[in-house]
Amino acid sequence: MTFDVRRLDIYRKVPKDLTQPTYTGAFISICCCVFMLFLFLSELTGFIATEIVNELYVDDPDKDSGGKIDVSVNISLPNLHCDLVGLDIQDEMGRHEVGHIENSMKVPLNNGYGCRFEGEFSINKVPGNFHISTHGATAQPQNPDMTHIIHKLAFGESVQVQNVQGAFNALGGANRMESNALASHDYILKIVPTVYEDLSGRKRFSYQYTVANKEYVAYSHTGRIIPAIWFRYDLSPITVKYTERRQPFYRFITTICGIIGGTFTVAGIIDSCIFTASEAWKKIQLGKLS
Repeated sequence: MTFDVRRLDIYRKVPKDLTQPTYTGAFISICCCVFMLFLFLSELTGFIATEIVNELYVDDPDKDSGGKIDVSVNISLPNLHCDLVGLDIQDEMGRHEVGHIENSMKVPLNNGYGCRFEGEFSINKVPGNFHISTHGATAQPQNPDMTHIIHKLAFGESVQVQNVQGAFNALGGANRMESNALASHDYILKIVPTVYEDLSGRKRFSYQYTVANKEYVAYSHTGRIIPAIWFRYDLSPITVKYTERRQPFYRFITTICGIIGGTFTVAGIIDSCIFTASEAWKKIQLGKLS
């Protein structure tokens, strides 16, 4: 005698002639399918989409940078000649450069009366400052006009991701054209190391920063001090990390199975309750007629 494998079937089939279709059951079935389709598309959208998770920790994320931070600056001084504009860099490690010109460019504005300064340079990971001034000029002007517009001031690699709202270029668009022409400008920056890791595991090291600013006319015992545009910076010990993540496939399949099973189960209970109540009501009506 051979063993019939069909005995193991836990999904026994009911002949069609023993089932009874109803309008209520059809309506519930249609609603059930529409509901499952909606939930399936919602889960599929969530599975395809990339989630960005952020975390904070105390560490230097870019240990291979040699203790340097790349800086990119783009600033317009519409009332100061390019021959007078220069970049100076200082920090607490003893660095002091006047008239830094490497990887920099000056573009004349207003028929040569103004200047746009663009530059890329590196700073050490210690407190310090860099400033736009006339200190490196051969002859100092009497009344240099430091009114300006900052187009860009960014640190590290560029991070332009739609779902990351960070202050990577917090001073971009800053307009000081209505300021006192003889005033110095101080921008105090708190630089926050930032890491962005995409799905492939590639890391980009950038820096966000917060900023406070003031303007003033400075004097000494010899008279008024030549104005400048100062960017004084310090580094935060806190690192912000953004990580791209996608929902695991097994979790997506588990959720879909839960949606299908749960919807069929609930729909079956609702249909059974409605059918039972309908049959009971018919029996009551027949009892009243007899």
